[in-house]
Amino acid sequence: MTPGKSALDFASPFDGNLEDDLLLALRLADAADTVTMAKFDDPDLDISTKSDATHVTEADLAAERAIRSLLEAERPTDGVFGEEFGITGTSTRQWIIDPIDGTANYLKGIPMWTTLISLAIDGVPRVGVVSQPAIGRRWWAATHLGAWTNTDGEPRRLGVSNVSTVAEASFSFQSIEQWDDAGRLESLVRLTRSVWRDRGYGDAWPYMLLAEGRLELVAEFDVKEYDIAAIVPIIFEAGGMFTAFNGEHTIADRSSFASNGILHDSFLAVAHNAPLTAPAESSS
Repeated sequence: MTPGKSALDFASPFDGNLEDDLLLALRLADAADTVTMAKFDDPDLDISTKSDATHVTEADLAAERAIRSLLEAERPTDGVFGEEFGITGTSTRQWIIDPIDGTANYLKGIPMWTTLISLAIDGVPRVGVVSQPAIGRRWWAATHLGAWTNTDGEPRRLGVSNVSTVAEASFSFQSIEQWDDAGRLESLVRLTRSVWRDRGYGDAWPYMLLAEGRLELVAEFDVKEYDIAAIVPIIFEAGGMFTAFNGEHTIADRSSFASNGILHDSFLAVAHNAPLTAPAESSS
């Protein structure tokens, strides 16, 4: 997928079998976990600053190299889009990876960071793995194969909540500064005043809480494709909805708006100060 391409139509027919790709994605996560955990909370961790003033560690680079090496052996004709080493290949099958999402946490020894791995086919993220090895958690999904997590060593299928009123909902956002920089501070205030509870959990974890039915809305700005591609299949396969802040089906807008699906339009209405409509009834 080329950055900037708007293609995220999960309603489009898909009849491929993704079992092998999902198994490979889980192996990629295993390889990355081995690298990242070996350097986590290491006082000698090498840290540098990129041109955009964000941090990168030796573990970020090594983890992406490990993933790319395995992909080169297993899927040599597929493309890759990684945070650290950019885009290689032009295939309609593209692996989108963020070796460490939450590098600021990683370098501080805070365990809330993840490795994000996705396979997009014709621009649509179809496979997603979110691995959080420092707390022993992982979430994964593929189109038509459901969304899952590990609990006590056993897979557990995920499902979003059936909360159907905004006033009963829980909402997670990244930071006040992020919304302020995007010129959306008033939207943030409206949402926090409308819901039952709001917290800034941050990074990939709140999306997984959403897929587990523990939150109803996660929204943020200044996100790249590799920050959210792996999250999208998990949200959809758990029964939720993902769009950009403007409601469009894209991961290239630099914004994310994920919900339990039932309240998606209502949340968008609050965020954009539009009249509220009754939420669609859940099919479950």
